[in-house]
Amino acid sequence: MPFGGPDGGDGGTGGSVWLVVDRNVSSLIAFKDHPHRAGKSGTHGQGQRKHGKGGGDREVLVPEGTVVRDQNGIVLADLLQPGDRWLAGEGGRGGRGNARFLSNRRRAPAFAEQGEVGEERWLRLELKLMADVALVGFPSVGKSTLISTISAAKPKIADYPFTTLEPNLGVVRVDDTTEFVVADLPGLIEGASEGRGLGHQFLRHVERARVLTLLIDLSPLAEHSPAEQERILLAELGGYQPELLDRPRIVVGSRADLAEDDIDFEGPRIAAVTGEGLRSLVGQMAVAVQAARDELPEADAFVVHRPVAEGYRIERDDSGTWTVIGRQAERAVALSDLTNVEAMDEAHRRLRALGVDKALARAGAQLGDTVHIGKLAFDYEDDR
Repeated sequence: MPFGGPDGGDGGTGGSVWLVVDRNVSSLIAFKDHPHRAGKSGTHGQGQRKHGKGGGDREVLVPEGTVVRDQNGIVLADLLQPGDRWLAGEGGRGGRGNARFLSNRRRAPAFAEQGEVGEERWLRLELKLMADVALVGFPSVGKSTLISTISAAKPKIADYPFTTLEPNLGVVRVDDTTEFVVADLPGLIEGASEGRGLGHQFLRHVERARVLTLLIDLSPLAEHSPAEQERILLAELGGYQPELLDRPRIVVGSRADLAEDDIDFEGPRIAAVTGEGLRSLVGQMAVAVQAARDELPEADAFVVHRPVAEGYRIERDDSGTWTVIGRQAERAVALSDLTNVEAMDEAHRRLRALGVDKALARAGAQLGDTVHIGKLAFDYEDDR
């Protein structure tokens, strides 16, 4: 305003995108057809020092056990507990209005600061089931029948290999205070740890189970003897992740109603179809789960693997061009009109305060070299 001084308000900060664990969400299917999520943009600042409104954050609900990876497969975060929050994409900070640049030396700044562009990225989300008990066994050993009998789960049941192609979860309620989640997983075959059959699609869901229940087929239709079945199952678990062999486990004979009298198996037996031995097995599971829960420390926060980027770095490409990379440096030159002498002077001041000039000199920049910072490109000159 003529004779009134600068009065431009600041722009609003853009909304961020957060991944939030919700117990009511059980899958990542919502991302299949709609993979994009965005925060809302902030609004512009106005005259009379009116600041723009910040954009609203976007909360994206994900299930417990969601693993976040970048495009290279590096784990960024494990989201385990309901309420865990992780910043998936940070909204850009709003630009400061010209009133912010008033000083004794600069009485009428004719430039403002540009708002930052919000963070944009691709992420890979993977769900690892959070089950208390994982049923492990060969195909058609009776896992689906068992979980349908001891819980309210209704998995598809048929007498052929790999009837279960996706994990099924069932909640087993023992009494008013005791309940646990059982996972009916696809059948395991020899060589699964090397990718045979459903391979790693099966084994990755075993990782977070607190207790493993090995179902050994006692029927005459079993391809291997009970002892050989147990050996193969443990070998595949150990081949995939050796720590699984230290997990509490229950070994139980399945399809006992079909077993021959002289079969060599000393452990407890069940027949899911007739209900034989199920009450005892559920009791064993409950005791093992409670013991495993008691040994686990309470997680008061989720695990974040993503390092927080600080400062800036300088890179040089094959053509000899220098690039200064970093939020602070890019924001230092994000002014609305760098053809304005005062704006350029402010950009130089900010870069000197960050030490960018000295860093370029140490890196070996020579007179006339091209330097890029954000959208700004200039020829390097030694201040001396």
